[in-house]
Amino acid sequence: MELYQSVTERVQKLLEDHPERKEYACDTEKCWEETERFELVMGRESAYELGGSGNGSANFTVVTSGSEFFSESKVIVIGKDLQDIRSDTPYARIVVLALDPEKIPDANDRKGSEAVFRLLQKLDFIKYHVFAKGYMIRTSTENYREQVRVQKQALKNGISFEKVGNTFLKHYLEADGVLAATIFFLSDPSIDYEALRKDAAKVHDITMTFSKILEGMPTDCSMCSLKPICDEVEGMRELHFGKGETPS
Repeated sequence: MELYQSVTERVQKLLEDHPERKEYACDTEKCWEETERFELVMGRESAYELGGSGNGSANFTVVTSGSEFFSESKVIVIGKDLQDIRSDTPYARIVVLALDPEKIPDANDRKGSEAVFRLLQKLDFIKYHVFAKGYMIRTSTENYREQVRVQKQALKNGISFEKVGNTFLKHYLEADGVLAATIFFLSDPSIDYEALRKDAAKVHDITMTFSKILEGMPTDCSMCSLKPICDEVEGMRELHFGKGETPS
């Protein structure tokens, strides 16, 4: 079951619409320096803010297990790179993780559904453990936004999306079951960031269906808030109605 297929297809469409993008093969020898913990970048130290000043912003992580398109780890930049940005700008960061099918828990019982939910959460939470120096990330889980303050000194030291991306990729590739990771950095103002934010909300809703399964599902689809997800994700309705046993 490809949970996020509709979203990954739209991500692929971004590439078709922006052929001038930059692509960098994963190289963990070209990572940006990290700090041990979250680093505060004060306003006076900041050159600009990605996603700041009311600009569009979005962030989400999706997984796939059968797409050759995302079978190789890479960094993709659509829009200006960090060295070329001069002021606050729209921004999005999207991650697509290719998983080993044998490492994905079987969701045919309650324990399996919980294991899938925990796996998806664990992979999404990796972003909270990446502390790129001079690159202060602020994430809104309610609004599905991500804003980044880029430090002036970091720009002088040569920070780039490629280097920051490799730092993220290093962390993702260390996770058990991740075969490849693709990270997108978007700063092109022509991109529909509100549509991406809606995709981020859909990703959240799909992931949370597994949590709802554990709580017990209503038997009347017309009364269920998750009906749009079941209508879109093939096999999800069957998964819901296959959960009749009680957890052990």
